Amino acid sequence: MKTIRNKKQTIWYDDSILSDSPEQCCDPDYWQQQNKVIGSAQGRGTTWFVALDKMDAALRHYRRGGLFGKMIKDHYIFTGWEKSRSYQEFQLLKSLKEAGVNVPKPIAARTIKRMFCYQADLLSEKIPNAQDLVSILQEKPLSKEMYQKIGNEIRKMHAAQVNHTDLNIHNILIDDNDKVWIIDFDKCYQQKGDDWKKGNWDRLKRSFVKEVTKRNIHWNEEEWASLES
Repeated sequence: MKTIRNKKQTIWYDDSILSDSPEQCCDPDYWQQQNKVIGSAQGRGTTWFVALDKMDAALRHYRRGGLFGKMIKDHYIFTGWEKSRSYQEFQLLKSLKEAGVNVPKPIAARTIKRMFCYQADLLSEKIPNAQDLVSILQEKPLSKEMYQKIGNEIRKMHAAQVNHTDLNIHNILIDDNDKVWIIDFDKCYQQKGDDWKKGNWDRLKRSFVKEVTKRNIHWNEEEWASLES
């Protein structure tokens, strides 16, 4: 990992992946000017998909959710460069990759200081030919073997002592090789012990139940046993 820092911003990046300008890699306008934007997705804001020389990537600007996010959309209290959300997620993804967990490769993170606050961005690998569980389960049920693979990937994440505080079926992907991926580690962290792990499983199960009602996905309680086994 390399670092570029001045009084106003810090950029951390992997120069083995990024051959474009590190200073501009977190600016959507830069990628548009290079004609390298290949798509986008809407969530709290726009995630831009861009074509790097070695892989496709996803560029996300950090935004707040909930009622508070309507008033202060993308500013956070600055308490140190390494405490920013972009740096924390970059480092966590790096640790998970080293532990053999299927997560996106972190490519670059940026933190811009604004007086007593900061704004942040993350550039990470776009998993090719992958869909989240919600999209897949709207079309068809999953096999017992696939649920076991999902459960195994979560256990690998837990073996690395990572608490995914928003583990749900939108954040689990399956690619065209039936490889399971876990994404979206904003505000997640490493934690000692085991007691907290049940909370991750409970949250995931609630998301299955919720999407049965909301989107009529193909899932029932009996399939949960395959995921836990």
